[in-house]
Amino acid sequence: MIRPVARKDLPGLLKLLRFMDESPQRGVLAPEARDLEGLAEELEDGLVLLREGEVAGYVGLYPFWDGAALEGPLAYREEDLAPLLEAAEKRARELGVERLYAFPREENQGVRRALEAAGYGLLHVTYFFVKNPEGLDFPPPEGVRIREGFPGPGVYRELYRESEEGWALRLKWTDEELLEHFADPAIHLLVAYRRETPVGMAEVELEDQEASVAYIGVVPAARGKGIGRTLLAEAARLARKKGVRLLRVRAHDHEKGALELYRSLGFSLEEAVATYAKELRARR
Repeated sequence: MIRPVARKDLPGLLKLLRFMDESPQRGVLAPEARDLEGLAEELEDGLVLLREGEVAGYVGLYPFWDGAALEGPLAYREEDLAPLLEAAEKRARELGVERLYAFPREENQGVRRALEAAGYGLLHVTYFFVKNPEGLDFPPPEGVRIREGFPGPGVYRELYRESEEGWALRLKWTDEELLEHFADPAIHLLVAYRRETPVGMAEVELEDQEASVAYIGVVPAARGKGIGRTLLAEAARLARKKGVRLLRVRAHDHEKGALELYRSLGFSLEEAVATYAKELRARR
């Protein structure tokens, strides 16, 4: 039986989450809390699969980008993943969701098989690397300067459009959404200018003792000149200035240059997450 999660299900759900934590091969986007009260506060629209009165599986929904993201599906048995996905899709249609996303670990072949069998398509795999921000000091190429600050929606969109190779989500943001995002004091935008022309950028997010480079890109005409490495050096300098001890970077599988850069500079692979999506109804 699959039904909405209830408070009495929380101990069983907590046990299932800890089962997931035991192995990267079971990893999937899931609630972060690992205590009953935190779990009760975090859950929004979740479903549990029950077997003999015990929680045997879970899937959740929450608003995400232009649709909804799945938490899970997560189950002790692979054969339980398909009915959980079916139940989540039914609930999403009831809510009027047009697109569903799922985020299993790259190693989680069970969930990946279930998603593909249910009609989800792989968008990309994102690789997360980490390193102490020390030792990343590189001078900018001749004629290149790095400035911190949002250059305005028009300049940002053009730079993003030219430098991004396959993920155009930010192009859908309104001027107001972009201005609000970059007004956040925890978010810093570094823009590389060759003379007065913007040719690359890096977005850095600060949280506690970590700094994450959420995006880094260079326009095709300016690649191979050390600008990406300089942007990363500026991100590391910013992290050190803020007292951050860990620099986290990410790159999709299609961003070959960024992946090669991180590996060459001594970053360690932390995890890899696959992004899947399924359209539930035609776009208007």
